[in-house]
Amino acid sequence: MTERPNIHTLGELRAAGYAHRPLRHEIRENLLAALSEGRDPWTGLHGLSDTVLPQVERALLAGHDIVLLGERGQGKTRLLRTLAGLLDEWSPEVEGSDLHEHPEDPLTEATRARIALEGEDLPIVWRHRDERYVEKLATPDTSVADLIGDVDPIRVAEGRRLGDPETIHFGLIPRAHRGIVAINELPDLAERIQVSMLNVMEERDVQIRGYVLRLPLDVLVVASANPEDYTNRGRIITPLKDRFGAEIRTHYPVELEDEIAVTRQEAELVAEVPDTLLEILARYTRLLRESPAVDQRSGVSARFSIAGAETTAAAALRRAAVHGEEQAVARLVDIEAAVDVLAGKIEFESGEEGREIATLEHLLRRATMDTVQARLRGIDLGPLIEALDGTVTVSTGGDVPAREFLDGLPALAEDDDAPPAGGSPDERPGGSAEDDAADAPTQPDSPGSRGPADLYDRLAERLNATNPGQRANAIELALEALFLSRKISKDADAEGTVYG
Repeated sequence: MTERPNIHTLGELRAAGYAHRPLRHEIRENLLAALSEGRDPWTGLHGLSDTVLPQVERALLAGHDIVLLGERGQGKTRLLRTLAGLLDEWSPEVEGSDLHEHPEDPLTEATRARIALEGEDLPIVWRHRDERYVEKLATPDTSVADLIGDVDPIRVAEGRRLGDPETIHFGLIPRAHRGIVAINELPDLAERIQVSMLNVMEERDVQIRGYVLRLPLDVLVVASANPEDYTNRGRIITPLKDRFGAEIRTHYPVELEDEIAVTRQEAELVAEVPDTLLEILARYTRLLRESPAVDQRSGVSARFSIAGAETTAAAALRRAAVHGEEQAVARLVDIEAAVDVLAGKIEFESGEEGREIATLEHLLRRATMDTVQARLRGIDLGPLIEALDGTVTVSTGGDVPAREFLDGLPALAEDDDAPPAGGSPDERPGGSAEDDAADAPTQPDSPGSRGPADLYDRLAERLNATNPGQRANAIELALEALFLSRKISKDADAEGTVYG
């Protein structure tokens, strides 16, 4: 943040050559400057650069009010808040003005009278752009007074006449003059409240209790809403929709990398979560968005994978505290423990009662298999299969420290003839088989690669595992891949998990 300008009066402002710009001109010029200089004005937004953001930019350049339509967790609120970055960092206003009036463009008679009386000695103050962005969550109890304003009986009692602007207590939108007002979940506003916004958005005047105040408000109104075919709580009335110059549909990230980036950016992780686990959560979220068992009208929010990452990290931190591990590192077993917590974030179709957990667990296995195939392709897991010959098992679980898990791994024998293992994941619990996944990543290595005795090291090297927790996670992924491809068995209960 740059320092507040050292200008305190109207005379100093004019001497500095400061030029007043209407709000939409200010946003347009700042956006064009960012685009021409190659600066990204939409920091923190992933997966929207080729679809949503160009539409938003065109709407802003046209000077339009905007409504964003999309399912939950698509970054609508974050996008709206980013708009504040297109405002000037500091903006002058008349000191004491309720409507934040610019000294070169006053709104009310009272301010014009002050300018005529005080002239260039009129005191001014500076407002940061963050203060020029205001946000309102639309709730059923929102009133016209909250958004537009109402007559202040105390001011009337002081002797002012009705209809005098000085008798009005202005609401959120007038007080956002020369700024951006964002209304989240716009359809939740009662229709009569939406009607009160019509004049503000089109004629830019304020009507309060039969009094019309001709105040040429300079505000940009932006809003977010869920699609009307899902939210039965209300709708945006047609005249109000007509007054928004741009209606833009948002969407979930299209690319897997963007999904992972959103999770990494938004999650507040209390322990280390390896990239492989974030990828599993991202794939898991995407599979849920495609599943016929999930009500896709409600969407599967990005908050699902974010909460999953945070819960997984918390499980690792708890294990580290209980068992005295030096580093708290999440492992595959921690994701499996998070399924029960995440179930409440998904809305299933009406015919899926009683099958919710089974569906979640099945899709998690698919996400795990897809990740392992992408990450461990080309590594021969045959030696690990041979080591688990029916008399040897590997135990793990949410309460098993990484070092204990690693110490319990079987020794791997040299065997150049170890056959590659492959297969397809299990069928959907309680239903018909879904699309088979590709074979597990157990193909033999290329000539000249190291032997199977180095398998544990090679797994760690492939996944950049440099500490015991990361190493344990890499080997757990390999074991789970062998189970999903039906090469080894798995017995899981509240006490832990045994592969063999």
